[in-house]
Amino acid sequence: MTVLLGPNPSRAATPAAAVTRRPSEGSVHSWDLSTGVDGPGTRFTTFLAGCPLTCLYCHNPDTWRMRAGRRTSADDVIAEAAKYRRFIAASGGGATVSGGEPLLQPVFAGELLHRMKHELGLHTALDTSGFLGARATDALLRDVDLVLLDIKSWDARTYRKVTGRPLAPTLDFARRLADLGKEVHLRFVLVPGLTDAPENVEGLAAFAGSLGNVSRVDVLPFHKLGEGKWQALGMDFTLRDTPSPTAERTAAARAVFEARGLTAV
Repeated sequence: MTVLLGPNPSRAATPAAAVTRRPSEGSVHSWDLSTGVDGPGTRFTTFLAGCPLTCLYCHNPDTWRMRAGRRTSADDVIAEAAKYRRFIAASGGGATVSGGEPLLQPVFAGELLHRMKHELGLHTALDTSGFLGARATDALLRDVDLVLLDIKSWDARTYRKVTGRPLAPTLDFARRLADLGKEVHLRFVLVPGLTDAPENVEGLAAFAGSLGNVSRVDVLPFHKLGEGKWQALGMDFTLRDTPSPTAERTAAARAVFEARGLTAV
């Protein structure tokens, strides 16, 4: 990794500096350049390690534990992103902080978002389940242009079955984002026999349509591309026999969101 050299005049103004009074570090799983997956355009995406959810269909269970990441300074991440700044900007892209769950490390995530936005001039996105939304300060959210909000289920019992956690904190965070007028892209994974019940899809669509700040809904067909990681970690992938939804069933789910005035893809 390359480390930025010399004094940084904006460091004192960053959220992490205000809290820690020292250079910010966090547990980073990896970073990558992606197109059309982690927000609009080509994006430099930083995947932070650690997640409080244990989603049955998670395709990156290797990001669940913070100790699985590498202790990394914000300087290292910003220096790496800076290499691609012109290319990213030309593509209409930006920078995304993802996970795991980035709000498990809110100070570090806030530092990265602040510096990506104000030092590199990039559009910023926060990719989160919203379960730890209460940890996102107003200062952190001011540095976020777009929230990629992954709501696993509308039915609370199904949500707990999928994630091992309660639904309410995520819905509270979604309402807070609406009150702030923060743009949201909603993500929903369609899992046959688990999240695809008509009342579940309709309930989430009605909620999303009521918020007024959801500019896009990604209805994502369940897949088993992460099954090999579960096996490598010695974990039981309980959805091994669950099929992917048909194209017709996925299109029908998208139509439910569109009926609420939402753009669904």
